[in-house]
Amino acid sequence: MKYTQGKYILVSKKTLAKEIYDFEILCPDIASVAVAGQFVNVIADGYTLRRPISICGIDKEKGTIRIVFEVRGKGTKQIAKINEGEMIDILGPLGKGFPMDDYKTAITVGGGIGTPPMNEIAKHFGENCRSISGFRNAAAVILQDDLKSFGAETILCTDDGSMGRKGFVTEALKDEVNKKKPDVIYACGPNVMIKGVVDIAKEAGVPCFISLEERMGCGIGACLVCACRTVKNGEEYYAHVCKDGPVFNSEEVIF
Repeated sequence: MKYTQGKYILVSKKTLAKEIYDFEILCPDIASVAVAGQFVNVIADGYTLRRPISICGIDKEKGTIRIVFEVRGKGTKQIAKINEGEMIDILGPLGKGFPMDDYKTAITVGGGIGTPPMNEIAKHFGENCRSISGFRNAAAVILQDDLKSFGAETILCTDDGSMGRKGFVTEALKDEVNKKKPDVIYACGPNVMIKGVVDIAKEAGVPCFISLEERMGCGIGACLVCACRTVKNGEEYYAHVCKDGPVFNSEEVIF
């Protein structure tokens, strides 16, 4: 796993929704090797442990990556204070990404802040991608214009029905799979959502790859904090989300 640690210029900063920030970072050495589904580990001033944030976009020509994150604690709150033109300390790209080259049509499922990793998948598949996103309400909705700009068909769900269709992404996924089976399903979001997606994919006989979220320390497999139960060749073992994931074949994960 090739990764780099350094301080890079924050070239763009936007607010997408309440407490959700969109950073574009100039880091050619990271952008040149990054793939969809990987993440970076960001350190906040005054803190020792880095915070893992999924890569939302990769522009190899410009040498930039894009991260979209939600303020969930003191560390991410401090990271959100970094302004355009200032330096941001990141380690990346980390982890394993989504396998895409063997498939022609895809459905992506993103739940809340699990939506950003779906952007690069939608860019890859274009009009052959159906992108399902779920949020609490209209105020929390992000990245729908981005997904549409890649040519993907977007299906938006909100818990309260204030935008898009009312209900969970799993209900929308069932409908879409019944309409037309994709070659592959990709998902990122809360574990309860992921499990529902995995069950639907298994029942339909569609390959499924999931990005898991776990608390991390080092991000490179040394501290062993982010263990998750997996199975391979009939044997159960503990994998580490930072190094062995965050993307896993859904058949390997024990929920």
